[in-house]
Amino acid sequence: MSTDNQQSPVVRLHPGRGVNKSRKHLRGRQVDGKALDEVRALLAERPRQRDLLIEFLHLIQDKFGYLSAPHLAALAQEMGLPMAEVYECATFYAHFDVVKEGELPPPAVTVRVCDSLSCQLAGAEQVKSALLAGTNPAQVRVLNAPCMGRCDTAPVAEVGHYHVDYASADKIKSAIDSKHFHPEIPDYLSYEDYVADGGYKLLKQCLAGAYSWEDIQAVLGDANLKGLGGAGFPTAMKWKFVRQEPQPRYVAINGDEGEPGTFKDRSYLEADPHRFIEGVLISAWAVEAEAAYIYLRDEYPAARQILLNEIQKVVAAGLAPAGGIHLRRGAGAYICGEESAMIESLEGKPGMPRHRPPFVAQVGLFGRPTLVNNVETVFWIRTLFDKGAEWFAAHGRNGSKGLRSYSVSGRVKNPGVKLAPAGISMQELMDEYCGGMADGHRFKGYLPGGASGGILPAGMADIPLDFGTLQPYGCFIGSAAVVVLSEQDNMRDVVVNLLKFFEDESCGQCTPCRVGTQKMVDLLQRPDWDEALLQELSSTMCDASICGLGQAASNPITSVLKHFDTDLITTDLLASN
Repeated sequence: MSTDNQQSPVVRLHPGRGVNKSRKHLRGRQVDGKALDEVRALLAERPRQRDLLIEFLHLIQDKFGYLSAPHLAALAQEMGLPMAEVYECATFYAHFDVVKEGELPPPAVTVRVCDSLSCQLAGAEQVKSALLAGTNPAQVRVLNAPCMGRCDTAPVAEVGHYHVDYASADKIKSAIDSKHFHPEIPDYLSYEDYVADGGYKLLKQCLAGAYSWEDIQAVLGDANLKGLGGAGFPTAMKWKFVRQEPQPRYVAINGDEGEPGTFKDRSYLEADPHRFIEGVLISAWAVEAEAAYIYLRDEYPAARQILLNEIQKVVAAGLAPAGGIHLRRGAGAYICGEESAMIESLEGKPGMPRHRPPFVAQVGLFGRPTLVNNVETVFWIRTLFDKGAEWFAAHGRNGSKGLRSYSVSGRVKNPGVKLAPAGISMQELMDEYCGGMADGHRFKGYLPGGASGGILPAGMADIPLDFGTLQPYGCFIGSAAVVVLSEQDNMRDVVVNLLKFFEDESCGQCTPCRVGTQKMVDLLQRPDWDEALLQELSSTMCDASICGLGQAASNPITSVLKHFDTDLITTDLLASN
């Protein structure tokens, strides 16, 4: 080493490594000044909190149409996060377009064509093919997309954030040509109209001490209100479990309604948002939550805009908890419908399910006890108190009590959200609420609980549709997403569609789900089904997967093997090839 005043350019510490003392920058990606200025302008005065990472990624994506490497590096520096964490989060979610150095950005227009079951039955594949044949790929990017929560208007496409219902190539091209990229906001009950109809009276009475939390809990318990996102856990009991945990506590509402065939939550949010918001705030009051968080899927831009507008009015009226009401936007990940994955996403991380225990009621958002409920669950709270538990329990059929919101799509004449007695049978639901089968179709089977709820044949249409009634047949009601199939539908194509959905949406954290869904799709696409191997693989996935996605992903095929003639399915397969 030199002993004079001249600095040696390199000091060798290890073979093959060196430290350049004249280096002006740290090793690794350097932050571009222009990109940093743009990111700072977008973030403005927002706090640089770790849990806002996904929100900030949305800001960049919405502004520039994609996430460039310079912008990601600038965001990482601005938030004080490792670049690896920002990149990991950005690449986890389907709605973020990460463009690496040297890659071309995506076209200015992105069209997503839903390829989930209801849209497949309605001809989405033909719509996509016609669109691809008539558009310039340099200007318009056409992608497959999972369920958009509009199954009653299938097939559906999304141009930017504008949804094209009953989509055709011509309707989609018209939206592109007219630059119709923003959501249409439907008519809904505003804050002013809701208050004029007695809205927020119950919340104000609760805040004023006219009722105790046990008073409200008793009504929910007497009505037997259960979690309507799919699990069916008693709401009153969940309140009790969370309240007994130490403060601070939080409320997190799961609006990531991603189960193919489900669209009830969107329907309620877009029609009567304040009945939902009041239910959220009563829940927060009941468990003494410091703040309320609403996690809404990115496929619901109209509902998001409505909530952004109306929550401001609620906050201005002084009705929000001390820590506020926070609306957070998902980014295209079905797995975030699982409560612990949703918590991870709310914290600004990839939405991977946590191992349990501990449960989120004990260790949830930011490591604190958290009450997690579905949108429709809290939507019912004011109605139950106004009309009474007896009114609710007076409804129901076949031994069940209460009302259920059934999202019905597929081969029926009048699809949509049907508020019907809990325990109604499939045949009754079709005949009384859906106008029967669509013209030219004969009833073949149905999904009683969305993609993961299994499939039953037409001959089993008299089973009550409620929690606990379908398990003996290898199925469950879940979020009551009912998809009706006809004799024109190939059962092999149906199960392949459903398993491909789970393959695409697996978070990849655990091998039984990540590899199991891939292997299941491969086995189902073979000319002959190896039923023993399919059953063995299903058992492995059910027993060893971390969360409900992998545990329930094989339900479509196991129920079809149990209830349908596999010889006829093989005949369908040969005919389709």
